[in-house]
Amino acid sequence: MLPPAARLAARRLLGLASASASEAAGRRVASSPIASAGYSAAASRGSVSSTRPFSTALNYHLDSPENKPDMKWEFSQANMKKVNEILSHYPSNYKQSGIIPLLDLAQQQHGGWVPVAAMDAIAKIVEVAPIRVYEVATFYTMFNRTKVGKYHLLVCGTTPCMIRGSREIEETLLEHLGVKRNEVTSDGLFSVGEMECMGCCVNAPMIAVADYSKGSEGYTYNYYEDLTPKRVVEIVEMLRRGETPPRGTQHPERKNCGPAGGNTTLHGEPKPPPCRDLDAC
Repeated sequence: MLPPAARLAARRLLGLASASASEAAGRRVASSPIASAGYSAAASRGSVSSTRPFSTALNYHLDSPENKPDMKWEFSQANMKKVNEILSHYPSNYKQSGIIPLLDLAQQQHGGWVPVAAMDAIAKIVEVAPIRVYEVATFYTMFNRTKVGKYHLLVCGTTPCMIRGSREIEETLLEHLGVKRNEVTSDGLFSVGEMECMGCCVNAPMIAVADYSKGSEGYTYNYYEDLTPKRVVEIVEMLRRGETPPRGTQHPERKNCGPAGGNTTLHGEPKPPPCRDLDAC
């Protein structure tokens, strides 16, 4: 299911489908710095068409009271030290190489999502046009552009996890929290999203928990693996109480990625080959 902002953007675009491409684009670009920059570049290439607005609907920005470009946003004093440390890794004429870590730091500071004003602030820091930051923020799904919960729960939806029951895990989370995917609970504590392969298929199914409850200083990002519907609810309730669930596998008989009950092979050091010169063996 699309986030609310994307659904609203799609509805508005459908309403403009009967208009000419130039008229439609003219009405849309006025309300969005992201769309405006993208449209201007396309117009200069002569590549604007009646289908183009639909292809950009998911990356569309709609101003809201809490997310608009004229809002003041800046890194905290503590995080400015981190900004300078990040930029120190790159030559002075390649500051834009720090856009991704700066967006990540801004997301941690802003409670788990990046407003357009933060993107503009980063553009000034790295001395690039704002569109260069927008295109990064809209490309990578790791950057949230709408509010998320203090605990953002991401369910792996790739094939191994799906086969092992990730859909049941997600359904359990949504039912227990009383939300739909990408919605935030009324207390602001939780939101549920989906992520593709987390790279720990041997311990499927699993979720990742991005913890923004303590700001950028206390930010954590942990995996919880070998889940069952019952166990994932227990983890949610531990987080609600301010506790720290044990990360990694939740299977009582497994250690990290090892088999339940312990190893059945490789109990000692591997034996060397009978002779080092294979041709002489």
